[in-house]
Parts: sequence; structure tokens; C-alpha cells
Amino acid sequence: MSEVKKIATRESYGNALAELGKEHEDVIVLDADLAAATKTGVFKKAFPERHIDCGIAECNMISVAAGIATTGKVPFASSFAMFAAGRAFEQVRNSIGYPKLNVKIGATHAGISVGEDGATHQCNEDIALMRTIPGMVVINPADDVEAKAAVKAAYEHVGPVYLRFGRLAVPVINDSEDYKFEIGKAVTLREGTDVTIIATGLPVSEALDAAEKLAADGISAEVINIHTIKPLDEEAVIKAAAKTGKIVTVEEHSIIGGLGSAVCDVVAQKAPAKVLKIGINDVYGESGPAKELVKKYGLDADSIYEKVKAFV
Repeated sequence: MSEVKKIATRESYGNALAELGKEHEDVIVLDADLAAATKTGVFKKAFPERHIDCGIAECNMISVAAGIATTGKVPFASSFAMFAAGRAFEQVRNSIGYPKLNVKIGATHAGISVGEDGATHQCNEDIALMRTIPGMVVINPADDVEAKAAVKAAYEHVGPVYLRFGRLAVPVINDSEDYKFEIGKAVTLREGTDVTIIATGLPVSEALDAAEKLAADGISAEVINIHTIKPLDEEAVIKAAAKTGKIVTVEEHSIIGGLGSAVCDVVAQKAPAKVLKIGINDVYGESGPAKELVKKYGLDADSIYEKVKAFV
């Protein structure tokens, strides 16, 4: 059996920007002295005149992006999630969200899989922060295919978009010919009748592996990939609640304010069902190898399998 292809979605971001730059001259990419890490260096090499290094000044970078957007250009402001969503939150809220400007935020190195950089850089709060900004679209792609499609969709969408990417290489799972990316539309990866696993980002592939393990125990698990946290595909959630009556959300993010909270809002209001949230349990991360951290914090296939089995 051939090894599954793995690519970090931050790599996908850089490559997608370069492709987008070839097609659209209005694309401008900004970075905060992290072009090598965020992979916007790929775009810089191809279009140096359309790449702006703002230095270690993320708040200023967001304000510059806002100004560029008022000229009709489409800026992609790029940095680590901790800085793009955390340090620059006020500028994102007031300079991009409030005036509804057409700025795209490319946030890389999200979640605990940042690894050795430790708790200060492992942003597990960014989805919650960005969800609260009126009109902000929040996208968290699961693999290379989805990440590239998300960048293109973000460009085509008029308005602010937050794109979340990871440092750790993850399996390519959306390489089927019929795959289609649409903002706000969930993707059912596996049918099931006993429980629905709704995952986003890095854990999607782990959720699929967990479903295989559950099947061996006679548990039929549906797996849904929700790449767009906002606007959420409420119809998919309601349908799942009615179908299985049991929902498990999985995210490389705090269980407070992220995918799990968004799903619970829908379930509580429109489709009563039991919900288990799997994610970072109101704690900070720590320094260590990414794969070991994913396992320690219960986001690997074995951990998801055990938790879902106990829940069912």
C-alpha cells in the first residue's frame, strides 16, 4: 500500500497565492517578517513588486492592508494565527470588520501542532475571536486541496475572510474528482447511522481513521468536514442531528467558542441532540513534537475513537 501524501496547509497557502497572482494583478500580499514560515515567500519570489514586508508590526500590517483594500486591490495579510488574530485583533475588528473591507487574513501556524514553539505561539483561540467579528468569514481547511480552493474562494468573496492554516503536514483527503469547495457548505466524507463526527482542519483525517476503527466495533460513524466555521452549514448540522441523534465535534482549537460552540448553538436552537466536544480543554499548550502534542491533547485517531466509542 502506497504512503498517503502529506502536505502542510501553510505550504498550500503560499503556492495558492502564487497561482492567484498569475491570474489576478490586483492581489497584494503582506507579511510581518515571516515570509519563509508563512510561505508567502513563494509569492514574493514570483511577484516581488506586489509583496510588502511590514516587519514585526502585525497591527500596522492589518492597517496597511485596510488602506490597500480601499484602492480596489485585494490584500492578503499574513502572519502566525497568534499574531494575526490575537495581537492585531483590534485592528482586524475596527479597521477591517467595521468598514467591511475586502481584506483576506492568512493565519498560519494555528493550534497546538505548532509544536516546539510552545504555548505562546499555539493559538487555540483564533476561531472564537474571528467568529465574533460581524461579517467575518472564517475558513479552516483540512488539507492541501481544500486550502488551495479556500484561497481562491476567499479572493472571489467580497468582504473580510479569515483563513486558518497549519504547520504540520497532513494527509491529502479531498483529492477525489467530484470534490467541490463552497464557502459555508459542509462536505460529507463518510456516511453513518449511529453517530456523526463533525471535524474541521487538522483532525478531519484523524476523524476518518477513527471512523474506520469504530466500524470494526460495529459502530457506524458519519464523518462531516466543516471547513467554514462561519457562515456555518446549519442545514448539515440539523440533518445530522436528526439522522444519528449524537454529534461529536473535533477541532484543534479550544472547545470554547470554536466549531463545537457553533454546532451547539444550532443544536440547542433548532435540532436537539447529544453533543460531545473534542478539542483543547481550556488549557494552554506546551512545547514538544507536534505529533506527540496532537496525541497528548486527544486529537489523534486513537483518542477520537476511544472518546466517540464511550460517548455512543
